[in-house]
Amino acid sequence: MAERMLKFITVERTTPPKRAAETRSSDFHEIYADFIDAKAAEQASRCSQCGVPFCQTHCPLHNNIPDWLRMTAEGRLQEAYALSQATNSMPEICGRICPQDRLCEGSCTIEQSGHGTVTIGAVERYLTDKAWEEGWVEPLRPGPDRGASVGIVGAGPAGLAAAERLREAGYAVTVYDRHDRAGGLLIYGIPGFKLEKEVVERRTRRLAEGGVVFELGFEVGRDASLVDLRARHDSVLIAAGVYAARELTAPGSGSAGVTAALDYLIASNRVGLGDAVPAYDSGELNAAGRDVVVVGGGDTAMDCVRTAVRQGAKSVTCLYRRDRANMPGSVREVAHAEEEGVVFEWLAAPRAVLGEAGAADGLRAARMRLGPPDVSGRQAPEEVEGGDFDLPADLIIKALGFDPEDLPTLFGAPDLAVSRWGTLKADFRTQMTSLPGVFAAGDIVRGASLVVWAIRDGRDAADAIHQYLSQRALLAAE
Repeated sequence: MAERMLKFITVERTTPPKRAAETRSSDFHEIYADFIDAKAAEQASRCSQCGVPFCQTHCPLHNNIPDWLRMTAEGRLQEAYALSQATNSMPEICGRICPQDRLCEGSCTIEQSGHGTVTIGAVERYLTDKAWEEGWVEPLRPGPDRGASVGIVGAGPAGLAAAERLREAGYAVTVYDRHDRAGGLLIYGIPGFKLEKEVVERRTRRLAEGGVVFELGFEVGRDASLVDLRARHDSVLIAAGVYAARELTAPGSGSAGVTAALDYLIASNRVGLGDAVPAYDSGELNAAGRDVVVVGGGDTAMDCVRTAVRQGAKSVTCLYRRDRANMPGSVREVAHAEEEGVVFEWLAAPRAVLGEAGAADGLRAARMRLGPPDVSGRQAPEEVEGGDFDLPADLIIKALGFDPEDLPTLFGAPDLAVSRWGTLKADFRTQMTSLPGVFAAGDIVRGASLVVWAIRDGRDAADAIHQYLSQRALLAAE
């Protein structure tokens, strides 16, 4: 019913209600409310129903966005949900944490024409939350038993997406993870104000109730080698993510009070989950009453500064060596942080950690300017002579990105081939590694990236494993 659509000229873009900064900055609850039914339908009706939907082509999962927006506008909510989840294992999670401003919404045709993008992410979240409330999310139903098993290393988004698809295809699936809860960075890396933990936990419960086995607190290399897992399963998928923090290369970086972003975020999330965290209780990983400086400009840095605000930091500063326009983090997240009182020092880079007796009490930074573009096309930052300045800082958080761990050594698998960056080498068509029957997906292949790409990679890997095991079964039968 086309007359219900194309309302972008008469209906303004609206996002769901957002809690005021002074209210939300004292807790870890999500900052956005859900759309009410009428508002979701109204906003969905702004879609222009493009003949070539750039929102869909710029979504890593190629979600059929125009069609489920039309269904939402027409009140066909259960159909809209069914279509949205057909290509996405976790639509309500993507609706919350995807950087839509860089993907679907940033590519929206009416955004380019100056009318303001359709609020795709908010509608996606609304549809799936509604589906959970109404009971439209069906239990995971395993396919006919294929008599084969798959072991998955890593219970993050890539591993979970693969587990769901493989279980539906009839495989016995066991997911191994070093943490005591499934979800990976969805649980331990992303703060609750962006993604409340129950949203993730209901997904993992659905998998467990559908027969996916979770072996938690299990480290490959300590509890079993990769050789052991290959003997235990017909195929193995490595979806371990990248967890090695990049170091701060500045004098004094080993001082007390300098910590890695992931250590800090895991401690905060564990406290929110009710765990005892001695390093938090001691103040080591707690920003309360402290001058905090976060070094970095990605989404992890934004998670850290906004967490520090909620912990009651005395001051919170984000130090980034490029300008706002070149910041890799979400524009939306930067705006949220500024609303909550975070100070941004653009074009600034750490020079030295200050302090006595091995404890940080400040950070000396150098002013930067953007010089000629580097080989990637980005302008390279250069120091401004005589531009040094000092910041008070007794908690300095390194949010400089993540690198892969040395998996061949950790897993006891020296023949597992890696790239020069340490990521696993996998055939781009089959996602198989250098070891037959061992596949890889997510950040451990592509490097630190987005949750939506991890979901895409996990689903693709599951399809590749299914094809591999099907062909092997056919050859055995012949």
